[in-house]
Amino acid sequence: MKWQARNLLATALCVIATAGIAACKKRVEAVKADLRDVGYQLTPEDWFRASRDNNVAVLKKFIAGGLAVDTRDAAGDSALHAAAAAGAEKSATYLLDRGLAVDLAGAAGRTPLMVAVLAKQTRMVRWLLRQGAAPRLKDKDGYTALMLGVREGCAGPLGELAVHTREDLDAALLAAALQGQTEVIDVLTKYGASVYARMEDGRSPLMLAAENGHAKAVELLLELGSSRFTTDPDGHNAADLATQEGHPEIADLILKQPPAAELVLDSPAQIAAAMDAAVEAGSEREPAIQPATRSGQGDRATARAVPAALEGQTLGAGAATTAAGSGGPAGPQLVMRHYRERELPVTVKTVQNDTATLRMAGATPTEVHVRAGAALPGSRLVVVNVQRRMKSGKANLGKPTEVSVVEIKDTTTGATRELIAGVPSSAHDPVALVEDVNTGKRYTASPGQHFRGADGLEYVINDVRPNQLVIAEVAGGSVHTLPLRGARG
Repeated sequence: MKWQARNLLATALCVIATAGIAACKKRVEAVKADLRDVGYQLTPEDWFRASRDNNVAVLKKFIAGGLAVDTRDAAGDSALHAAAAAGAEKSATYLLDRGLAVDLAGAAGRTPLMVAVLAKQTRMVRWLLRQGAAPRLKDKDGYTALMLGVREGCAGPLGELAVHTREDLDAALLAAALQGQTEVIDVLTKYGASVYARMEDGRSPLMLAAENGHAKAVELLLELGSSRFTTDPDGHNAADLATQEGHPEIADLILKQPPAAELVLDSPAQIAAAMDAAVEAGSEREPAIQPATRSGQGDRATARAVPAALEGQTLGAGAATTAAGSGGPAGPQLVMRHYRERELPVTVKTVQNDTATLRMAGATPTEVHVRAGAALPGSRLVVVNVQRRMKSGKANLGKPTEVSVVEIKDTTTGATRELIAGVPSSAHDPVALVEDVNTGKRYTASPGQHFRGADGLEYVINDVRPNQLVIAEVAGGSVHTLPLRGARG
């Protein structure tokens, strides 16, 4: 009797299974029919096509027909990668809701964000970032989404990535200059990439563009403020590198006679106004700064006055900066908005008695001999003093060495500057434009300046760099770094 009961049970299970299989086949056939009605087949190829078509209703039919949501194509990409490449946000939303990871690695280890960048789907890039896509992941070749965009000239998506990858913008600019990606250079500098960035071997973006024969990139970099006179550790400037690589026309472009505007010393007020104007010109591209204590938009009007010098000011305190290694308090609530430095097309060769020998840059560099009271040819700069004096520094390992020094003055602005032999001549010290997040007021900051935070602590500017400002607490010594957050830094 027991064996008869077992046979009956097995028969019943077989009937149930057969009925289930039949129902499943019937459901699949119904799905196939529905798909045929709208021009699709129940195949992986058409699953990807539906994703690209942004057709969520059809994607649901595929799932009902038993196709796995994580199906891959021959290259290893998912339907989410297909949606990203096509800019199909509805498909992407559905696929994420069905469990696909926003940073799912596909062909060549690339994420949907990387695929969207390469497809120049700017809106999709923005959308994926809002869904939490990680912008600094790397593909199997070591490229981030930003560097892939630079390599392929995807200027639009780079504008979306820039605010999420500020620490990588200088490296991206160097790569863009190397390849002559003019549109990319324009976008990166608008979001803070610095024309003062350097490769490990000392080459600047202008040098890279010049030696690789990219005339349009050279023109843009000069327009953006790149110095024609910066040299690498071997003493070669951009024109030298262009000549060495067989691009004499670019060398001529760089070495054209310096315009009068380069032979000036701007006043602190002029420098501040120019930096403020540059930030305003690109402010529509910047995300709003939203600290907990930020005042209303009415405070922005105060920022339109010429920014004051940071020296002696009392500014807000809060969590806008990060302590470097000390684990100390967050420091003053400031944002670095811009950076500026400018080299002069004149250098000191030597001083003998009361006469200085200067080298004037230009299409044909010339040497001039000047004494106190003489004007520099073709400029409004006059020599105030020439001398030789003892100077200590890193170059001579801190040991006093005699150097030639020429003091010049701009007869229009009244600004003065010392030019020292062996040191690149600059129109002013490196200067940053910083913004008090609580009030919106802006200030210029140079090395050595002191100010006080609303927390009562005194701070000093340790260093001003193209992409960051380094601040230290005078009493405690805690160091804080403000990364650049501004247009055309």
